[in-house]
Amino acid sequence: MSSRANPKVVVLMGGPSAEREVSLSSGTECAAALRESGCDVIEVDAGPDLCARLEQIKPDVVFNALHGRWGEDGCVQGLLEWMRVPYTHSGVLSSALALDKQRTKAAFEGAGLPVVPSIIADKADVSAAHVMPPPYVVKPNNEGSSVGIYLVHDDANGPPRLADDMPQRVMVEAFAPGREMTTTVMGDRALGVTDIIVDGWYDYDAKYKAGGSRHVIPANIPAEIFEACQDYALRAHRVLGCRGVSRTDFRWDESKGLAGLILLETNTQPGMTPTSLAPEQAAHAGITFPQLCRWMVEDASCDR
Repeated sequence: MSSRANPKVVVLMGGPSAEREVSLSSGTECAAALRESGCDVIEVDAGPDLCARLEQIKPDVVFNALHGRWGEDGCVQGLLEWMRVPYTHSGVLSSALALDKQRTKAAFEGAGLPVVPSIIADKADVSAAHVMPPPYVVKPNNEGSSVGIYLVHDDANGPPRLADDMPQRVMVEAFAPGREMTTTVMGDRALGVTDIIVDGWYDYDAKYKAGGSRHVIPANIPAEIFEACQDYALRAHRVLGCRGVSRTDFRWDESKGLAGLILLETNTQPGMTPTSLAPEQAAHAGITFPQLCRWMVEDASCDR
């Protein structure tokens, strides 16, 4: 945490993951907001020379705007801990745990939070035959932003044909019907509930292309469900050991009431683009985008 009025902040963005383009967009937005808040900002596209770049710049704080593997899975957090450079968002263990969807679900189940059944299976087996009764979803176990998701409908003639770039081991998860909702946690505070409305599947394009989805905030849902989303998101944040800002995604089957609400996953570094959900929830709670980014810088530390 920096006590300087105008701390030197490196915004880490880009990197080698499948979510590079989203990260570049997030990083550009955050850098502009931090400059507006009075920070001295240097944008760095994270590559193999990252350690040398940071040693050269000597920042007060690293604002981590990376998404996906390397940036969100504990790897860059470990480097920053080794270098003793304060950084934003969650620490090594929490980041690694939250990006591993199956281990996240095990942690949720242990804390009494509701999830749907899932297994980890070989890609070849998933492509050869149904490994669970349809409908189900196939996705990488350690990517975000709906990268590489396959929805297998209950009337599917056969198993999905997975792309060559899918990992050898994938998660197969029972499909949870209903509305897609999300809650952002900022420190120890849940910021609200957003109802995400799309015509089809909430995929990568729906998340990041203008007009891809419509966000209703606050969600027009019963008070019991609204309060449960906020409670579950806070509990998920705590059980995973998250720090700073996180965002937990839900599915809600209205026909089942509270029993129809399940957690999908928790994002330790939610998107910070113009269409992203966390900044939108913060704004609805009266926190401007520059204020949100500055709070994250002031919250930064090592030993997270």
